[in-house]
Amino acid sequence: MVRFTLDKLADGGIRDQLGGGFHRYATDARWLVPHFEQMLYDNAQLARVYVHAAASFDGDAGLRYREVAIGVLDYMLRELRRDDGAFASSQDADTDGVEGQTFTWHASEVREVLGDDEAVRQFEAAYGVTEGGNWERLTILSRIWPSVDAPPARDDATLEASLAGSRARLLERRATRPQPARDDKALAAWNGLAIAAFAEAGRLFGEPRYTDAAVAAAEAITGGLLGDDGTLRRSWKDGRAVGSGVLEDYTHLGEGLLALYEATFDERWFRLARGLMDTVLARFTDPEGGFFDTASDHEQLITRPKDPQDNAVPSGGAMAATVLLRLAAFTGEARYRDVAERAIGTVADFLARYPTGFAQWLVAATFAAGDAVEVAIVGDAGDPGRRDLLAPVWSGWRPFQVLAVAAPADIAGSAIPLLADRVAIDGRPTAYVCRDFVCSLPVTTVSALIDQLAPPSP
Repeated sequence: MVRFTLDKLADGGIRDQLGGGFHRYATDARWLVPHFEQMLYDNAQLARVYVHAAASFDGDAGLRYREVAIGVLDYMLRELRRDDGAFASSQDADTDGVEGQTFTWHASEVREVLGDDEAVRQFEAAYGVTEGGNWERLTILSRIWPSVDAPPARDDATLEASLAGSRARLLERRATRPQPARDDKALAAWNGLAIAAFAEAGRLFGEPRYTDAAVAAAEAITGGLLGDDGTLRRSWKDGRAVGSGVLEDYTHLGEGLLALYEATFDERWFRLARGLMDTVLARFTDPEGGFFDTASDHEQLITRPKDPQDNAVPSGGAMAATVLLRLAAFTGEARYRDVAERAIGTVADFLARYPTGFAQWLVAATFAAGDAVEVAIVGDAGDPGRRDLLAPVWSGWRPFQVLAVAAPADIAGSAIPLLADRVAIDGRPTAYVCRDFVCSLPVTTVSALIDQLAPPSP
């Protein structure tokens, strides 16, 4: 079911088959006709999903999901990245007042661009291009499935190369059309989601340009919106920070900064993430359990909101619990875990009755119930031995693992308790694998590390 959903989303009209990004939502059961607006939060979250899928599946499936993830990430870089490195909020659905005008095609224009040969006939068959169109006499491009439950085979390398070339030529033509307007405001929460996606893609795909994009966005958002007192503003545009940050701004940005730490091992991102979450504990925590959506010093409302349900973005409370559990794994501090577990307890009934509406809470609950794996590696950045030890730690998708890495000379000054007192055995890069801060013997070989990373026997 997971692969069916991933494939259907990627092949449907809800995804811009030329530009790589996802439209806001589909208006039909076939996921063909979208509302053509493209939102940062959708694309950031879907990019991360496909990054995780690429790391989770072997063979052709993993390669396919990597291709989709790269398409989404490159769309965000091309269309949503601002000059300062932060990401804009959205692109409009309409162009010159006409919904979908930039994204839809007449068959005659497709043939004008691609010519009258086998390549255009292959493209029309693969993407459903017809004279009558599939929406208001126009064609929304989607990859045609042979049957409702069978994605197209992609084993014909010659055909796939031809289709890729045709997509590139059509995208080049489309760039000459009027383009939808862009909402240039950069929101802390949505940029946090983007930072997480780019950081993980950079790490798992070995793509420095994605890591660089995450760093640039983090610098722009924290530089523009984070005050010296640790409070966060919500929106950054034209050099002005406006709006008091709400819970999701702190938590989603905190999640992104922790992901960025694990991609760069630059401890400033860990310190900033921890500072944001300490502010959440001080200003957003409900004494009865869980978290309010507004800070204790926010303007007075009739009632202080506290919405635990996921919407277009994960619930701020659920993300708070998730990030606090990750901080507990990095620091060993029970205060983070205690608050997170108490918050999870407040929604336990909802999780049982309406799990699809509380997906991020399920992530937090699974993290809390399982065995988080804490990995510390000591070794110089340029040492091949350190790179060798990182390889199995970075292999696959490991959602309940945290990783801290530092050079031996930096251990004493590290801000991360997981690294405290770690040493390089005999001067060699050394890995420490811990669960709830109970650590196995340090190891210096990849094979020994792989053994320790394996789940413990029941």
